Amino acid sequence: MARTAVDEGHEVQVFIAGDGVQLVREETAAAAQGIGTGSVAEHLEALRGAGVTVYLSGMSSKARGIEGGKGYELATPQKLVELAVWSETTLVY
Repeated sequence: MARTAVDEGHEVQVFIAGDGVQLVREETAAAAQGIGTGSVAEHLEALRGAGVTVYLSGMSSKARGIEGGKGYELATPQKLVELAVWSETTLVY
């Protein structure tokens, strides 16, 4: 959904938490293929190419040995609240 919104010219913010943070591992993203949605790696690359910072739950990431970088930023629960308040619409897919 984020990729489609970016492609249509919308301003997009993404926050990933829990087990979802594992999808940013290059090996996992390359192997993950959504049914009907395509390659996770391609979606993440499109977001990076559009300059979208993907925020990762810092607690979820640290628990799984994931660090920020490459367009990913570790963030606190306060950042998630900030993004939710900022947005006119929040989608959970």
